[in-house]
Amino acid sequence: MDKHQVLVINPGSTSTKVGVFVGEDRIYEGTVRHSTEELAKYSSVIDQAPMRMELIKKLLKEQNIDIAAMDAFIGRCGIVKPMRSGTYTVNDKLLYDLENLPSALSHASCLGGVFAREFGEEYGKPYFVADPVVVDEREEIAKVTGLPGVERTCVFHCLNQKACVRRYCKENGKRFEDVNVIVAHMGGGTTVGAHSNGAVIDVNDGINGEGPYSPERLGGLNVKTVLDLVASGKYTMEQMYDFCSKAGGFVAHFGTNSSLDIENRALAGDEEAKLVFFGMGYNVAKTIGAMAAVLKGKVDAIILTGGQSYSKPLCNYIREMVEFIAPVVIYPGEGELEALAASAIRVLEGEEAAKEYVG
Repeated sequence: MDKHQVLVINPGSTSTKVGVFVGEDRIYEGTVRHSTEELAKYSSVIDQAPMRMELIKKLLKEQNIDIAAMDAFIGRCGIVKPMRSGTYTVNDKLLYDLENLPSALSHASCLGGVFAREFGEEYGKPYFVADPVVVDEREEIAKVTGLPGVERTCVFHCLNQKACVRRYCKENGKRFEDVNVIVAHMGGGTTVGAHSNGAVIDVNDGINGEGPYSPERLGGLNVKTVLDLVASGKYTMEQMYDFCSKAGGFVAHFGTNSSLDIENRALAGDEEAKLVFFGMGYNVAKTIGAMAAVLKGKVDAIILTGGQSYSKPLCNYIREMVEFIAPVVIYPGEGELEALAASAIRVLEGEEAAKEYVG
């Protein structure tokens, strides 16, 4: 049987990545970049859609890629309403939320599903999104807090975390539905998930101030400290929100989100950089320990992934703290295009059924 061809679209804040896959093999990857001046012409992310789509088609034409030959189209998904993990058809309800929910429109990733559907309708092929950051498979006990009516929230690197567990299972002859794995995705933000029998039963919210700090995010602070900082007038609410998602961590300490720069300073003898850099690893390891408790100590493997997992000193530091729990496996980077393509192919090959978003 011929392998399926899939076009993957991954929009970011200032660029759009596209990939063409034949089966699991990537035969093309390209990036359309958007200048600040170009994007400033548009009042919202969704208003950028026609311009970005035109440039995507232009790029594919320049590369002599036959869009009509694709068997499916799949894109990243924005911050819509919570859902189970899986591959979803971009139905009318999902399309509406991608184009209208303020949370979805907070990031250009919402355009992935919009573009996938547009391509699919134009060429008469299936169109999907998969494993967005709002996947929520936690049991009720993982959501409860000490304040009535307030639950722990859940935003994390679901796409790459799930893909890493599948890779681990494939390499070790295990079934995805049978393993207990802890995955620490360490990028601009960090999320640590407890994966049990195919579901993420607990994970920290990586964008709203929970869990380890990271190059761009402040991580968990005690509530009184946050209230005192706001009450002091030293920071505005807008600044505090920024610390949660883009101005905390290394940015707050050193004015840069470059983990490599801080690592190099630490290894060169800068004591402050050393403390903050390995302090980040300490917090990741501590959170891994918490997820081991969630899994009742029954852990097949601990996976370190994301851009920061390229750092051997950081990974070795974490490994020394947690390898008593389970073997540590390192899968550097994110592999978002590959993960999306694999999600579409599993549906095309009948390995799993496409789901319907209900919102």
